[in-house]
Amino acid sequence: MNRLGKGLLVAALVGVVAMAFRVSWNALRDVATATGADSTAATLYPFVVDGLMALALVATLTLTGDARRFALRVLAAYTLASLVLNYVHGLVPELHDEVVDWGRLADWDPANWALVLLATSLPVGSIYFGSDLVAKVLHHRPIEHTPTTPNQDEAAETYVNRSTADLGESTPAPIPPAPAPVALPAAPVVSLVKSTDRGLVGAVAAESTRPRRATGRVPAVARSTRPARTPDELLTEAREVAADWSDRELTAEGIRRAVHTSPAKARVLRDTLRAERAAGSGEAAA
Repeated sequence: MNRLGKGLLVAALVGVVAMAFRVSWNALRDVATATGADSTAATLYPFVVDGLMALALVATLTLTGDARRFALRVLAAYTLASLVLNYVHGLVPELHDEVVDWGRLADWDPANWALVLLATSLPVGSIYFGSDLVAKVLHHRPIEHTPTTPNQDEAAETYVNRSTADLGESTPAPIPPAPAPVALPAAPVVSLVKSTDRGLVGAVAAESTRPRRATGRVPAVARSTRPARTPDELLTEAREVAADWSDRELTAEGIRRAVHTSPAKARVLRDTLRAERAAGSGEAAA
């Protein structure tokens, strides 16, 4: 709807509300006069009831959450009260003329007491509820929305209306190449040569000369009482232990557990023993 149509709609609404207020104003003024109000108070009484209804309607359009529900309850309560008083005005013809018996809105006493209480309590309720609604409206912080251009709205609507098959497949992000491993310096190897009965030369790898991190002095009770063995002693002990082993049982792990040495030395001992066995098999075949 364009701006002109909206303006005409608002103007029509204001006209209807003004005419309805004029009809209700006549009934509420007579009811106020019947409850003892003077001419000035009776003239202002419709503004107290129907005016708070308009205030509650504006607060309903402005507030949100619990405050909006409270404004709706006030609007519903005062609308119902105005409806009841207008209904009573239509049922009691004496209210249309000069009132003779003040305080009589119904022939039945309980109904009369209830109607008088309702009519006289509405101004007090207008003070309380009106002040509360105005305070809620003044302290209300509306949610700020980011303005969007018409092109953005059309683009968003077009994207939503497209089917899944029309949407392009997302391109996966490129995987960054893994950093090249840093080459570690090779540990120097010292070959220990020993002549054997079969003429085989055995080589045992020495420990790396790379400095180790200091971890503190080892207590005397934690030190091993077994003296350090030379490569020749390790090779001799490995020959004695693996003399009855088969070729399948001759592994670095088995030698390491048998002679209690490091994995590196165990692999060297394994290769040496296998070479010795291969050389012995060759001599026997010759």
